[in-house]
Amino acid sequence: MSGTQFHLLRSKRFLPLFATQALGALNDNLFKNALVMLVIYRIAEAAGLNGQILVTAAAGIFILPFFLFSATAGQIADKFEKSGLIRMIKGAEIGVMGLAAVAFWHGDVYILLTVLFLMGTQSAFFGPLKYSILPDHLREDELIGGNALVEAGTFLAILLGTIAGGLLILRDQGTVVVSAGVIGLAVLGFVTSFGIPKAPAPSPSLKINPNFLGETWAIVGKAAERRDIFLSILGISWFWLVGATFLSQFPAFAKDVLGADETVVTLFLTLFSIGIGLGSLLCNKLLKGEISAKYVPIGAVGMSAFIVDLYLASDGSRAAGGELIGAWAFLAEAANWRIVVDLVGTAVCGGVFIVPLYAIMQSRSDEAFRSRIIAANNILNALFMVGGALAATAMLAASFPVPDVFLTLAAVNGFVAIYICKLLPDAVVKAILISILKLCYRVEVKGLEHYAEAGKRAVIVVNHVSFLDALLLAVYLPVKPMFAINTHTAELWWMKPFLSLVDAFPVDPTNPMAMKSLIKAVQQDRHCVIFPEGRITVTGALMKVYEGPGMVADKADAMLVPVRVDGAQFTPFSRLKGKVRIRWFPRITVTVLPPRRFAIPDDVVGRARRHLAGVKLYDVMSTMIFETCNHRQTLFEAILDARAIHGRAHPVVEDIERKPMGYGGLVLGALVLGRKLAAIAGKGEYTAILLPNSVGAAVTFFALQAFGRVPAMLNFSTGAKNMVAALQGAEIKTVLTSRRFIEMAGLEETVETLSAHADMVYLEDVKGRISVFDKVRGLASRPFARSIHQRQGIGADDPAVVLFTSGSEG
Repeated sequence: MSGTQFHLLRSKRFLPLFATQALGALNDNLFKNALVMLVIYRIAEAAGLNGQILVTAAAGIFILPFFLFSATAGQIADKFEKSGLIRMIKGAEIGVMGLAAVAFWHGDVYILLTVLFLMGTQSAFFGPLKYSILPDHLREDELIGGNALVEAGTFLAILLGTIAGGLLILRDQGTVVVSAGVIGLAVLGFVTSFGIPKAPAPSPSLKINPNFLGETWAIVGKAAERRDIFLSILGISWFWLVGATFLSQFPAFAKDVLGADETVVTLFLTLFSIGIGLGSLLCNKLLKGEISAKYVPIGAVGMSAFIVDLYLASDGSRAAGGELIGAWAFLAEAANWRIVVDLVGTAVCGGVFIVPLYAIMQSRSDEAFRSRIIAANNILNALFMVGGALAATAMLAASFPVPDVFLTLAAVNGFVAIYICKLLPDAVVKAILISILKLCYRVEVKGLEHYAEAGKRAVIVVNHVSFLDALLLAVYLPVKPMFAINTHTAELWWMKPFLSLVDAFPVDPTNPMAMKSLIKAVQQDRHCVIFPEGRITVTGALMKVYEGPGMVADKADAMLVPVRVDGAQFTPFSRLKGKVRIRWFPRITVTVLPPRRFAIPDDVVGRARRHLAGVKLYDVMSTMIFETCNHRQTLFEAILDARAIHGRAHPVVEDIERKPMGYGGLVLGALVLGRKLAAIAGKGEYTAILLPNSVGAAVTFFALQAFGRVPAMLNFSTGAKNMVAALQGAEIKTVLTSRRFIEMAGLEETVETLSAHADMVYLEDVKGRISVFDKVRGLASRPFARSIHQRQGIGADDPAVVLFTSGSEG
């Protein structure tokens, strides 16, 4: 699952379509805004017509084809191969833009409006193709990213086209420049469309219904059959109502409220378009490719909050007459930056709001009916925009100031946000819980892309370390999972809030038919979460793994997805108090491993098959624990990790003198002594240790480890001859030992023999060279022990220790 979407811009599956649709949006808005400016400033006045009425009529003419032709366009997109249809539509665009050039040349308003109608028709036919082809070429986990780029590209193209149309058309030879521009963009879009990969017709036998009114009603009704799809369409339509109302009010807002000229209108358009693009990209970053509506309510609430603040900010910025100010003068006033932030914030929240809704509509639509669903979306989009325009016109006619229009829009949007929260309560709760868990436990989820690889039918097996485990899986898994829960546990009052987040499947362990019911439920293409241990660990390691989950995966022919929860065992919600250092907010990691199947021979049946499934499940669980542990590390790094888990004061080593040493003392001793030993032996050099089982031996061992020297453990009980052979075999030049040990063990003669083959270094002498400064330096550097060790350049594959054996161990 991808957390970024920009790799799609390098993909032939996406880039040609992205370029084609962006060029189309750019061309539409270049022509439309050039037409508006030409009508208002030249044509209307010369012809004695009302320019505002003509502009309003132009907006209606462009939207009209969406009502007339969307149903037909959806049918055609479902019946025929899509990339070929796109090329036909882009080819027709060249002809339409040629007619536009003629209309610009003659300045004929009626031909220009005819061209506008034809452009609306072209857009009505292109819309179902643009969105329905995305799921054909992108993986499900790429849909959010693909839609984010499409929305960002569309709004930036709208921005560029709007600005270019307004700036170019009224200049000298402006009609020539714009005419050349629209034809050139149409040709370029036609060329890029040839790179779009083929998308086979999903319903080639479909019979096209020429009755567009009846078909329009039919496809809207079809869309309404799926609640999640229809709610997504309504949400998308509402966004376009808000966006269109906002954009249409910018000129009046700038002039009448802020006392600003057209450059400020352009600034607002720029801010709004960039904000939509940023919000679209942010949405993919938040969802990491997951198709989910969990951030849609947050986007809706954010839109209302920023619009209300825009109303409050504009209340103190009422135009007092006089000369209109430009963009630079507007930005020079600090108070106006609040308006800038509100506009950008509204747009960013809008991007977060709309992108998941498009992905849900695409991914959950029946492939054979997808284009018609998108056509229904286009129809409702147009209906909502017309409704919004009529409502805004009525308010303005009733002498509502523009900020009051914005406030009304914010209030209605607030009700929409509440309604969305009511429709998606689990999504809202999940978003809140994710924020809390992220803040408290810095939860990191790894390998979530493996979850999608499991397909529609899967058994998720999880190690059980705390009462937080089920909550973590409920909020972080991409879909609403089914949890197999003991019937008695499901009846507990404190379990009720959790059960609202999941699809609970109560299982009575005393009922032999319960497991068969669970198998049947998984066979219905569901994801089932089971804790194979049956209870929370009391050792920190895997407990007994029961056979049931393995049998469910085998009988249901489902993929098995191992998931490791790590870190929650150190919270007060575990059962390891007194065994590990409990703390309130440790870091928690959830790791999803690749899905797998059991390979059980068909001739193994009955009890033997159940037992074998249990054995294989245990192998999967134990392998999961090993694979998700950080085994790619040095021994000294492992000690540092253990110190972080158990605490510096936790006793880790003790000898016959009964003076235990904690992790903190062991690391401190290793740093202080290690610096002295580093001057005796070179990096990577084998250095022998001739010491008894003692605290001093442990400190010496890790002192060498800390600074990249390799300890070689000499066994004094094997005799001088064998130890000499060990020194020669490993080419050891230095032996670390202790005078006190030599005297107590009576090894004087042995040492004399060894000294002929290696330098004998006594730890008492080394200790005598350790000054107060060395100890203070060790204390100061202890928090940075890991970086000090890593600077030695020692890796997990480098030699760690040399062990000698007499051969008795085989």
